[in-house]
Amino acid sequence: MIPNERSRTPAGNTATSWLKVIALVFMIIDHCGVVLLRQVPEMRIIGRIAFPIYAWCLVVGFHYTHSVPKYMLRILLVGLISQPLYAIAMNHPLTKPNIFLTLLLGLGALWGIREKRWGSQFWAPAAAICLATVLGADYGWRAIVFFILLYAVQDSRSGIAAVMVAFFLFWGTSYSVTRSLFGIPITLSALPNFLSEPLSAFLRMETYGLLSLPFILIPIREDLKIPKGTGYMLYPVHLLLIIALKAIFL
Repeated sequence: MIPNERSRTPAGNTATSWLKVIALVFMIIDHCGVVLLRQVPEMRIIGRIAFPIYAWCLVVGFHYTHSVPKYMLRILLVGLISQPLYAIAMNHPLTKPNIFLTLLLGLGALWGIREKRWGSQFWAPAAAICLATVLGADYGWRAIVFFILLYAVQDSRSGIAAVMVAFFLFWGTSYSVTRSLFGIPITLSALPNFLSEPLSAFLRMETYGLLSLPFILIPIREDLKIPKGTGYMLYPVHLLLIIALKAIFL
């Protein structure tokens, strides 16, 4: 499907430890906006930055990992550990999966595309998309498609930017247009259609994921030195933080 995958070094920022910490900060802001400060929608907007960064980290990690099965096992274990904490922190039923199921399915799709065993370049992504839909994975089938598209253009900064813009503009069409930001009303009706229509496309909830582009495209020269497992455990730790904040303020 995609030739010479192993020789295609990811472009842009490959300092994934830093990226995971940055994404975690935005995720905490997002989750606080969901649980504690629903009256501040700007927190959800800022939180849209987290998922594209995690998606890019998955693509980079997939390229550099020495063992995809071990990589998948780490994701599975952290997802299982996090699941009860996720349900408590976010007021979700225990059956609603956290983001690690999405990452696990996405990684399986990329592995199948690269290995091309028994037609896995076709059935692996198809299975991942179906499972994401049936199991109610966070971000659903769109996330799997996004992982695959990022993987396809991983060695080109311009390709990454093009995929991001096209995908998030498409994704954003199912969300309403933002009418105000930080208390400042946004009025597009006074503008001519050739200006108001494209501007409205950039003012929808998932489209704000494009704010992650600088973090993905601009390299950080030296990565943060943290133990491999620590980057994964930051996720359940942040859920414990949300639970503590709920106990204090709610």
